[in-house]
Amino acid sequence: MKRNRLKLGIFGFGCVGTGLYKVLEETGSVEANIKKICIKHANKPRPIDAKYFTTHKEDLLNDPEINVIVELIDDAEAAFEIVSEAMKKGKDVVSANKKMIAEHLPELLELEKKYQVSFLYEASVCASIPIIRNLEEYYDNDLLTSVSGIFNGSTNYILTQMIDDNIPYPEALKEAQNKGFAETDPTLDVEGIDPKYKLCIILFHAFGLITKPENIFNFGISRINDFDLNFATQRNYAIKLIASCKKNGNEISGLVAPSFIENKDPLAHVKYEYNGVVLESAFSENQLMIGKGAGDKPTGSAVLSDISALTYGYRYENKKYLHVDPSLKLESTGKYRVYVRYYDDFDSFDDFLTMEEKFISPQGNYFIGIITLDKIINSKWIKDKNINVIFCNQNIE
Repeated sequence: MKRNRLKLGIFGFGCVGTGLYKVLEETGSVEANIKKICIKHANKPRPIDAKYFTTHKEDLLNDPEINVIVELIDDAEAAFEIVSEAMKKGKDVVSANKKMIAEHLPELLELEKKYQVSFLYEASVCASIPIIRNLEEYYDNDLLTSVSGIFNGSTNYILTQMIDDNIPYPEALKEAQNKGFAETDPTLDVEGIDPKYKLCIILFHAFGLITKPENIFNFGISRINDFDLNFATQRNYAIKLIASCKKNGNEISGLVAPSFIENKDPLAHVKYEYNGVVLESAFSENQLMIGKGAGDKPTGSAVLSDISALTYGYRYENKKYLHVDPSLKLESTGKYRVYVRYYDDFDSFDDFLTMEEKFISPQGNYFIGIITLDKIINSKWIKDKNINVIFCNQNIE
C-alpha cells in the first residue's frame, strides 16, 4: 500500500508536543516530518532548533506544503478555530483536545464531511490505549453494551498514592503536578471534568450518541479523606474515579464518579498514572485494556499513531453514528447504590429509595442507600463540601 508523505504543522509544544517530537524522532518509521511549530512565547527555551518555531498561525495554515495540522494546545475555543480553518483549507487534522471535541463534535463532523478531510483524535481519550480505533474497527459488528474504566491518569496516580502509600491528598496532588501528570490548576482532573469530556467521545464511538458535556454527571475525588479511606480498607475496596456508560434498549446511562471496587476486580490493580478500560459486549464478553494515561511519551505515541494512520489515508467511518437509532437517548433515572459520608446532621434521607446501612461516630458518619441519579444531580447536599459521595459498583439497575 502506498504511503503518503506528510508535512506537519504543530500547534503547541508543551508536554504532548514535546512527547510527539521525541517519539517521532525515535521511531524513524513514520513517513512524516515537522515543518513548523506555532507557539505562544517565542523566547521560552526549547530543546530543538528555533527555526521550527513561529508565533503566527498563518505560517502553518497558509503553507501549501503542510498537509497535516496537529493541534496540541490547551485553549478549547482557540483550538476549534485552528482546526476549523485547517479543515476548510483541505488539511487533515490530528488533535488531543478532548474538551474541544466534546463541545464541538457536530460542527467538526460537518466540516470533516464538507471538506473531505480526516480528523483523528485518539490521544484525546486514554493516551496510550487505542480505544477509539478499537471501537471503530473491532467493535463495529459486536453488540457492545458498556464501556467503563479509569480515564484519567492524574487522579489514578493521586488515589494510588493516598491508598497504597498513605500520602495525604495535598501531597499526592503536588507530586502528580511535579511529575507532569496534573496541571497547575488541577480542577479538570480532580473534579472529574476531564474524564467527562472523554466519556462524551466514547459515547459517540461506542454507540453513535452525541451529547453535550453538561448532560453528564461528574463528581471528583477532592473530598476523599481518611474516614473514606479507612472504610475502603476495612471492606477490602479500592477507590477509583470511574467513567462509565451503559446501553439498555434505547437508553444510555453515563456518569463520572469515585467508586468502590473490590480488590479482586482487575481495575483495582490499575495503579499510578495508568488507565484501564473495560468493554462489555454480547459476543466477546468482557475485555480489559491497560496503558499509561499521562505523560509526554504515552500521549505523544497516540498522536503519532494517528499521524501514521494518515499516511495510509485513514479516517473514522463513524458507522454507528450514521446508523444510530433516532430514539437513542441519555437517561438519568437509573438507580445507584451510594456511600454518603457527612459530619453534621443529614436532612435529605427522603431523596433515597432505600437505606441499607448507617453508621454514626465522633470521627464521622456515613450511610449507604439507593438513589436515582437525577435525585443526586438536583440535590442541594451534593454541593456541600463537607459531604462526600462514593458510588458502590455503579448502577444496580
